[in-house]
Amino acid sequence: MDSYGDTSGRIGRDWLDRHDEEPEQELLDDELNLDELFGPEQEDAPGELSRRRYFRELFRLQRELVKLQNWVVHTGHKVVILFEGRDAAGKGGVIKRITQRLNPRVCRVAALPAPNDREQTQWYFQRYVSHLPAGGEIVLFDRSWYNRAGVERVMGFCNDEQYEEFFRSVPEFEKMLARSGIQLLKYWFSISDAEQHLRFLSRIHDPLKQWKLSPMDLESRRRWEAYTKAKETMLERTHIPEAPWWVVQADDKKRARLNCIHHLLQQMPYREVPQPPVHLPERLRHADYVRHPTPGEIIVPEVY
Repeated sequence: MDSYGDTSGRIGRDWLDRHDEEPEQELLDDELNLDELFGPEQEDAPGELSRRRYFRELFRLQRELVKLQNWVVHTGHKVVILFEGRDAAGKGGVIKRITQRLNPRVCRVAALPAPNDREQTQWYFQRYVSHLPAGGEIVLFDRSWYNRAGVERVMGFCNDEQYEEFFRSVPEFEKMLARSGIQLLKYWFSISDAEQHLRFLSRIHDPLKQWKLSPMDLESRRRWEAYTKAKETMLERTHIPEAPWWVVQADDKKRARLNCIHHLLQQMPYREVPQPPVHLPERLRHADYVRHPTPGEIIVPEVY
């Protein structure tokens, strides 16, 4: 299919995407900054999303996320958002853009490792329960209890009885969450066979991203069709009114991020909460204050 040479352009685009993370963090969300970075606005090429438009929309949506955060704190609302999808589907990218400008004490990420020996003897959902939000918190699960319906099923880490018990239990578990006042959103990031192939090649040939490819990821590539069957079964059997699935078309990373953030905001009954003005107080000064010099042996060398 694709050779290393065919992948070099993809590596370049992925590098540009990583490079964009810094201005995403540092730039002010105003037109002057966008003009300085990208020049005068031009219309998008057919079928393409310009970097300028991407930044403008991302900043706008992140302003709304800050409003959502303030509303969640103000009202004590509890939110859980699940991000599921194949390896390299872009789950981490959208999670990063959601949390980029939020308070980590309000909005946190739960990315659990494989269960240890003790956890394997527990009620299946037990290790996830401890990560559920209190009032005024948002929790983003980077993969979730749906591991049992996906990777565990495909890789043989659960037996048929455990698999069927999961499907009997998960609707009741999610209904319990809803009755407890937790708003649950479930997103599946959908990418094509060809797109995952390109993203895997990009990771293989990019030294800064090779760590993202585990032996399990590589095996999942080989078992593409088995994952498709597992995904279809999961969506069919766990799509309930209290916690429906939402599918994000994710072949285009940046569109997927914007579409997902826009959609999740639409699911929240938030409003702008008036914030008290912030004033910087004068520093207290005392006549006997002395700042002693820092011992040289504990100073980090200024190499740069």
